[in-house]
Amino acid sequence: MQPDISTTNLLLGIMAVVSVLEALVVVGNGVAGWMMYRQVTEGVNGLEQRHIAPLRIRVDAILDDVKGVTEKVKEETDRVDYAIRATMDRVDDTADRVRANVREKTSRVVGFVRGIRTVIEELLHTRHQPPASAGGRF
Repeated sequence: MQPDISTTNLLLGIMAVVSVLEALVVVGNGVAGWMMYRQVTEGVNGLEQRHIAPLRIRVDAILDDVKGVTEKVKEETDRVDYAIRATMDRVDDTADRVRANVREKTSRVVGFVRGIRTVIEELLHTRHQPPASAGGRF
């Protein structure tokens, strides 16, 4: 008996056709994926040009304004700090002068009052002491 290989050939032919069809489907999917990628990329680029680029320009302008305001605030803060420090130095200097003047003028009065107090204490102290006896004991 001779083997009939026509069935095997038929099955091999069907498998070859299916393999070619699968290869065409894979190539078609690759082309479709590449086309979709290109469309999505174009869409994203268009979206960026229409919406994101103007928005970025606005944000950059706002940031420039904020930077300018921040610099002005810093300058004014430094100026106010300098003014406060200068004023505090003047107040300290004035307080030192007033303190020195008050001490100078009151030291004379305090000295005078202490002198009078000492005189009064001496006068009161000598009146209360009995006179010393002239003939004392030996």
